[in-house]
Amino acid sequence: MSCESCNFTPRQPIPYLMKKIAILSLISLFLMLACKDVNTTHTPMNHTPPTVDKIAKNIEKHGDAREDGYYWLNEKENPEVIDYLERENDYYQKMTAHTQDFQKDLFEEMKSRIKEDDASLPYKLNGYFYITRFEKGKDYPIYTRKKDTLEAPEEILFDVNEMAKGHSYYNLRGISVSPDNTMVSFGVDTLSRRKYTIYIKNLVTGTLLQEVIPLTTGGATWANDNKTLFYSKKDEQTLRSNQIFKHTLGKDPADDVNVFTEQDETFNTFVYKTKSKKYIVIGSSSTLSSEYQILDANTPNQPFKIFQPRERGLEYSIAHYETSFYIVTNKDGATNFKLMKTPKDKTPKENWVDEIAHRDDVLLEGIEIFKDYLVVEERSNGLNHMHIKRWDNSKEYYLPFDTETYGAGAMSNPDFDSLILRYGYSSLTTPSSIIDFNMDTQQKTVLKETEVLGGSFNKDNYESKRIWATAEDGTKVPISMVYKKGMKMDGSNPFLMYAYGSYGATIDPYFSTTRLSLLDRGFIFAIAHIRGGQYLGRSWYEDGKLLKKKNTFTDFIDASKYVIAKGYTSAAHLYAQGGSAGGLLMGAVVNLAPKLYNGVIASVPFVDVVTTMLDDTIPLTTGEYDEWGNPNDEQYYQYMKSYSPYDNVKAQYYPNMFVTTGLHDSQVQYFEPAKWVARLRELKTDDNVLFLDVNMDAGHGGASGRFEALKEVAKDYAFLLDLEQIRK
Repeated sequence: MSCESCNFTPRQPIPYLMKKIAILSLISLFLMLACKDVNTTHTPMNHTPPTVDKIAKNIEKHGDAREDGYYWLNEKENPEVIDYLERENDYYQKMTAHTQDFQKDLFEEMKSRIKEDDASLPYKLNGYFYITRFEKGKDYPIYTRKKDTLEAPEEILFDVNEMAKGHSYYNLRGISVSPDNTMVSFGVDTLSRRKYTIYIKNLVTGTLLQEVIPLTTGGATWANDNKTLFYSKKDEQTLRSNQIFKHTLGKDPADDVNVFTEQDETFNTFVYKTKSKKYIVIGSSSTLSSEYQILDANTPNQPFKIFQPRERGLEYSIAHYETSFYIVTNKDGATNFKLMKTPKDKTPKENWVDEIAHRDDVLLEGIEIFKDYLVVEERSNGLNHMHIKRWDNSKEYYLPFDTETYGAGAMSNPDFDSLILRYGYSSLTTPSSIIDFNMDTQQKTVLKETEVLGGSFNKDNYESKRIWATAEDGTKVPISMVYKKGMKMDGSNPFLMYAYGSYGATIDPYFSTTRLSLLDRGFIFAIAHIRGGQYLGRSWYEDGKLLKKKNTFTDFIDASKYVIAKGYTSAAHLYAQGGSAGGLLMGAVVNLAPKLYNGVIASVPFVDVVTTMLDDTIPLTTGEYDEWGNPNDEQYYQYMKSYSPYDNVKAQYYPNMFVTTGLHDSQVQYFEPAKWVARLRELKTDDNVLFLDVNMDAGHGGASGRFEALKEVAKDYAFLLDLEQIRK
């Protein structure tokens, strides 16, 4: 169970700084969509929506004054704020009382497709097989290991079900076992604020050490001496990961050594060990630049050495192999990145030489290094490819994939000496699979395919395709979609369009067991691969950020118009969904094209862009200037003000809307959606429903339990299905 203390988590469910995204991690609760069939015509009861006082507040910048009467809702400790949020929850509960039984049915239906007593595939690391398993009726994982063989007795590292008792939220992460297998560090968050406390457990005695390290990212990295731990701490106010500390077992954490402080507020720092186990690496990353420091893992008390000093616009990541480092970088204008190589004792960029040259039509997403093979993860025309080559150049080939609506990526491959590449594969119609591929023999073994319980699923009953909409500037925008075979495209189908479109995060097509309920009852589900993501390469991202951010919104609108024009659906049956920065997308879209959709789900939406980006005390703000722009510069201020959802709410028609947030959210503060809903209630001219559902116990990721989280998903589905008069 490897540890990486990288913590930079932008307003999204999927961190954009990861060099690759394993396919199974794409199955996010923002995207799981399910439903039930249909036919009563019950009408929700009429209740008066909550109102909240406006308190005059002008925010001035660059000679421009913005009135924000709901600014005071950021006073989290104010009883009147809590009262308002609770009244919103009460209103939502009363207005949806007729769907409560339906929500329970949806929850049970989704749960019934999931194998409760499931387990991960074992992977071997340093003499132990590690397995994560679930037991029937329990919400949390049990982390275990077995020594040498799978027939060995099971050793339980953590039973999170026991650890989570008494907590409404519990998240354990960053499990890191010492090289001698006797100690394990781990992080715990019980508030969903992403403030993790690190604990250390003695695996021989089963007891916790007295050493407790608060306010961290949760992960830690062991030096090879089995007693030194490196970890990253957070700034108390902004929650930016800004310091790397060194802890020695047996010593008071108050005396831990600060080995690095990241002074630049636009950077975050993290620490990890190379796959070769030879180096401890400190990384510093911003949106456009990166920097690494390295240290021999056998000499943890020596100083770190800068690999290549940071430069504005220079991005790189490093991997160690024998006498060299391999660097994925955009050096020399390599927009789609390239692979370079340098001797381990000559790391500055003037010594780097091309190993795989830059290609205009291929995005190099990451590499996986083995003793005998190099695996290169690429993307061309939106599709994943895995390029496998021997270091001695005696063999080179691509893994074959045969559809246009799939996602694939390397999974956990901690064994440096292995000939086996483990990767994940999923498509819109094919359950997610974990595959072991022998790079010598090219033999593929499907180790596990997501089991769809119930006995009714047959992938041949569904059809997927990729279509291309034309944006207003002539750009072709891909859309991946799935539906039940035999559907008539006569404009009457309910249709859910999902998108994200920020940080270069790519949402690949993936399979969802919960979505089957949606498809079986006539819904079409689609992912719009709009600009701001990286689906069609780095330029696709560059064309959807900063002063080109509006392309993200217009791409989604044009994709929506296209599916209507082609008869897949109509405005009366079209729905949109996005979360976090995708919630910003939803907020912009309903301002620009409100009559294009019957309903919109905005999950933990980032909607008060200008105010948030002007407040550098809010978590994430300074690190995101390169994504949205710095509003202290008037050009960026005026541009983001022109699309910020909160600033552009006006007296007009708005579709039916369901907005969710968490009181303890540290990525998109609860008051952004709360203010947005309050202003929408004040100004909208229609009678459509507007709900704000506030999880008073959770943060950005929602509920922490495996099945508790499905209850939140059931709320989303009930909202959509009720609008389609599908209520049982």
